[in-house]
Amino acid sequence: MREGIQKAGRLARIALASTLIIGGSANLLAQAEAAKVPTAEVKIDNFSFGPALLTVASGTKVTWTNRDDIPHTVVADDKAFKSKALDTDETFSYTFDKPGAYPYFCSIHPHMTGTVVVK
Repeated sequence: MREGIQKAGRLARIALASTLIIGGSANLLAQAEAAKVPTAEVKIDNFSFGPALLTVASGTKVTWTNRDDIPHTVVADDKAFKSKALDTDETFSYTFDKPGAYPYFCSIHPHMTGTVVVK
């Protein structure tokens, strides 16, 4: 009986270790995949997008960060992407998967414009 309990305990430890190793490997794989995604940043400051013209490779994740003291949005002219109103230090990200030019603007302040060019 005692031998059976010890064996069950060993099997339980092996199962737990296997789960942790497999789960850990999946997590590491996900982190490695995320690290491969190219990124670019646009700052929203002083009622402008900087840089106003950004050229990136296909598959790049672009992140806009609002550095102004008032809310702004990021909206594609063709509505392919649209952020909520971003307060100070809030961000919005979009991954550009297809080549082309993507003009955008702030829907609160339409004179604020920018373009992402995807190669």
